[in-house]
Amino acid sequence: MPPSFESETRGGINLDLSAGQIMVRDTVAEFVERDIIPRISLLDREHKLEMSIIEGMKRLGLLGATIPEKYGGQGLDFVSTAIICEEIERGDGSFRTLLSVHLALNSLALLEFANEEQKERYLVPQAKGEKISCFGLTEPGAGSDVAALQARAKRDGKRYILNGQKIWISYANVADNFLVFAKTDPEAGHRGISAFLLDRSMDGIETRDIRHKLGFWAGSTGEIFLTDVVVPEENLLGREGDGFKIAMYALDMGRFSVAAGAIGTIRAALDASVKYARAREAFGQPIGKFQFIQEKIAEMVRGLETSRLLVYRAAFLKNKGVRNTRETSLAKWHATECAFKAAHDAVQIHGAYGYSAEYPVERLFRNSRGPIIYEGTSEIHKMLQAEYALGYRK
Repeated sequence: MPPSFESETRGGINLDLSAGQIMVRDTVAEFVERDIIPRISLLDREHKLEMSIIEGMKRLGLLGATIPEKYGGQGLDFVSTAIICEEIERGDGSFRTLLSVHLALNSLALLEFANEEQKERYLVPQAKGEKISCFGLTEPGAGSDVAALQARAKRDGKRYILNGQKIWISYANVADNFLVFAKTDPEAGHRGISAFLLDRSMDGIETRDIRHKLGFWAGSTGEIFLTDVVVPEENLLGREGDGFKIAMYALDMGRFSVAAGAIGTIRAALDASVKYARAREAFGQPIGKFQFIQEKIAEMVRGLETSRLLVYRAAFLKNKGVRNTRETSLAKWHATECAFKAAHDAVQIHGAYGYSAEYPVERLFRNSRGPIIYEGTSEIHKMLQAEYALGYRK
């Protein structure tokens, strides 16, 4: 059972869930069992984003889970948010991705950096689920190297003129609001990046879906094209040059949600593998009796438990308001790698059936590959962990 980290006793951290967290878990699990799992196979095969599922997430308050009630959210702690991400990804990662971009990357960044007027205009409707938002950082030539951004924001009196392209933006073609990063001082490297709040009503914004991709077929991934977009100066988030700081803060939140979601993939792979290994027989006995099958299932259990502990350690620090870049990075790296291995082993346990859409593990395998790349590749997180250990990073 996931820990609450609500209190510390003399013997260590309290690993019991609070009554409120149990209610969150059970409510979201029921929603996933009723509204996502029975439909996801067909939605995935048809590459269909089912907006009624997002409406269901909105009704449960999930789109504003961690946002304080004064801004239209639920005011939940980060352990509860992790539970939500885990349960939703147990259904399908496409819908956890919405939580990552809308809640973690966008809304939580606004909660930290937006002024009150910006919060009223953008954060409140997002927390209530009235508006969907996304996060525009990655470009065709700028992923891990954020300083290589080519998008430009040129000041023109009391407004900015934005031009550029963003790619691999989850829910770009669905979003009403955009948090977009562009260079206001191209000569200043990462210190010249600024952040802007855009909405779809602005002239010059075009979005397109990316159709041909390996996974997350039931979700939305797209591009944003900015052509002479006029942005009032009051839509600048923070100050000029704050963009890199804002992006790094947002990524700490996004990586946390990705790591928590990966636990859901591990659980789904484990559940499917246990069910199949008990039912499938070979050489006169269930294949679950064979040591190689047991080894794979044992590895899934280890990945599940270690990933959950790392994620909730990061949640504990977030609840305390303590800097957690290292802990969140480690959780994201470990959990997403464990999720991919669990899905890979689940396919192997299912044999030829694992290669078929008849069983869910084929979809889990495809979906588990993306999180190893986005929100910082595994290589980036290895570098971060090494630099912290070596004392190069504080």
